[in-house]
Amino acid sequence: MAAARQKHLNQALMRIPRRAESTDRHTLATTYVAAGSFAAMLNSADHQILYGRRGTGKTHALLYLCNLVEETGDVVVYIDLRTIGSAGGLYGDSSVSPTMRGTHLLVDTLEAIHEKLLTIAIEGEVADQDGLLKALDALGEAATAVEVVGQVEREIKVGGSREYSDVAEANLSTSPTARISTTRRRTVAAESRLRRTGVEHRHVVFGPLHRALRGIAESLAPARLWLLLDEWSSIPMDLQPLLADLLRRSVLPVPDVTVKIAAIERRSQFARPAAEGDYLGIEVGSDAASAVSLDDFMIFDHARSRAQAFFGQLFYNHASMRLAAMIQDPPPDPDSFITEVFRGAAFTELVRAAEGVPRDAINIAALAAQHAFGEPIGLADVRRAAKDWFVRDKQTAISANDPARRTLRYLVDEVVGRRNSRTFVLDQQTGAHLRTIEELYDARLLHLLRRGIADRQHPGRLYDGFAIDYGCYVALLLEGDRRVRNRGDWLNSPKGVPPDGFNLSTAAIDLTTLDH
Repeated sequence: MAAARQKHLNQALMRIPRRAESTDRHTLATTYVAAGSFAAMLNSADHQILYGRRGTGKTHALLYLCNLVEETGDVVVYIDLRTIGSAGGLYGDSSVSPTMRGTHLLVDTLEAIHEKLLTIAIEGEVADQDGLLKALDALGEAATAVEVVGQVEREIKVGGSREYSDVAEANLSTSPTARISTTRRRTVAAESRLRRTGVEHRHVVFGPLHRALRGIAESLAPARLWLLLDEWSSIPMDLQPLLADLLRRSVLPVPDVTVKIAAIERRSQFARPAAEGDYLGIEVGSDAASAVSLDDFMIFDHARSRAQAFFGQLFYNHASMRLAAMIQDPPPDPDSFITEVFRGAAFTELVRAAEGVPRDAINIAALAAQHAFGEPIGLADVRRAAKDWFVRDKQTAISANDPARRTLRYLVDEVVGRRNSRTFVLDQQTGAHLRTIEELYDARLLHLLRRGIADRQHPGRLYDGFAIDYGCYVALLLEGDRRVRNRGDWLNSPKGVPPDGFNLSTAAIDLTTLDH
């Protein structure tokens, strides 16, 4: 009986959805766990950009917000930008001018918004349905304007016949009267034709577009319109400022409209300079009130108990919905669930392996449950699962990136091998290696723990504190390397997690050695 119960507990972990978009809205609302004050910030009416690496929960957060907004009676439009138009076709075709690609992107986005709002107008309950439909017609016209760009040819053809004749007859011989008759006839035919040859180009005029969106907002009042744009970073980088500029000029100024955008920070460009000191796009902190980083909220740093509480609640929320139909007397709270599912320090190790990334935690937990089968999950199960996940997912992300692979190998050898640590600091001005560090960070192979660490001896120089991903050194633990165990068990010591400050004299890494 106990073995069967344990098997069901493990199965509940294995059945947790890996991606939020594959889960219904009610389940997302029920299972959502907010880190710190993030939920309150997300629910504000300010325009916001939500940053976060893959797997940190951006989509889950936006879909959770959808549910909250609808419960308050407001109107929400959620758009996954990966589904707009043809991101792998026209948008990514460098042979097509950026202006044309950008215009198609704007039009496709507006058409997606129009489609969602039209569904709401027909199926939902809005304050002014007729007004909304009229405003949507205006939006459709503004979004589908077409002009022909090309040569204009004028062709004039003159044809037909022209005839002129006079006929006069006189009979003066014996007739008392004289008769004169005259016949005149003229026929002229002319034809003119204007032929235009060129290419039809779509174009967007911001004035009519802004008025249409204002009309939509007014017809929805007193409800507020929330526009949630997910997967911003799926748009080609050179087109992102164009879409951002559309939002700045047409959507952001409209009262009672809130825009939230989910993006990967280092794969996003919201603005670029324009002529005469102007800019194209959105200025973060000015046009958009704030930028919120989920990565920052998921940095538990030295507060390991907060990390365990977060992930314990996350696993319990997902698993409890299934366990109610699988076993009698399911665990009543997160602590009871964790105690039954994990053995000894296994859960603590899982939290450490996740490095603050919920998707990684869910995948490692599912693999560990497979390894454990009908037994409680042990430390070895977590470590094997972490290694499997590292090889399957993270390592492959940089398999074709030679600079990233060499940099990561150097960091692991230097930090783990020689310095007996997992944390280090880097000068924010890392020069030519900055892009490589960002790529390792995006691939979740490095984790940013502290921003802007000041050097007292050099006040103008700032450092960032990083940790090397657990998967990079978990093989040492599985192989039972004595050198690691005999060095004070650093992975399980408090020093394995950065303290309140980093020691710049011992933790700073010089990447210029890679250039030699």
